[in-house]
Amino acid sequence: MKKILLYFGIAFFIIPTTAKAQFETVRDSVVQLYGIVMTADSLVGIPAVSVMVKGQNRGTITNNQGVFSIVVLKGDVIDFSHVSYKPKQITIPRNLEGSQYSIVQLMVADTIYLPATIIRPRPTPAQFARDFVNSKVNDDDIEVARKNTDAAKRRVLLRSVPGDGAEATQIQFRNIANKASYAGQTPPMNIFNPAAWAEFIEAWKRGDFKNKQ
Repeated sequence: MKKILLYFGIAFFIIPTTAKAQFETVRDSVVQLYGIVMTADSLVGIPAVSVMVKGQNRGTITNNQGVFSIVVLKGDVIDFSHVSYKPKQITIPRNLEGSQYSIVQLMVADTIYLPATIIRPRPTPAQFARDFVNSKVNDDDIEVARKNTDAAKRRVLLRSVPGDGAEATQIQFRNIANKASYAGQTPPMNIFNPAAWAEFIEAWKRGDFKNKQ
């Protein structure tokens, strides 16, 4: 029991001291980074430059005069990027004395070559009318639904789309039920069934038996 009390007493004095030391270390590493981003040729402030801490989801952007300010840690790598300038990168010194660090970051313009685009007007109103009439308009939802529910489209889908597991199971159960219904006797032949002949004639007219090759 005495040992347990001794351990608690040691921890009571050591843990706060360790936490305080870690807090002091982190506080000493915090740096207020501020400065201005300018063009290298004319020394004009660049607005909307992204100032990001590398490897972290923290950053800021420069204002209309190119001025920025951000809290970083000693040893952090800072990326400067802009859509029309070459990216730059700096490292906050680890042996920096004090908690403030100011810079003037110069950036060089980056030339971006885009493919040539030639815009030609319509020569005549007649050509515009011709192109407008011949323009293909995509089907709306109602037209797509009408085509998908068309009788000919449904016949094609019935012949081409394979049945799923439930449909195959129903067919199998139906065959078993038919065999059980005519067990011990000869099943009827549809050759003498007028309804079957009518369905056969309709299928023949539709062309269901034509060679698909």
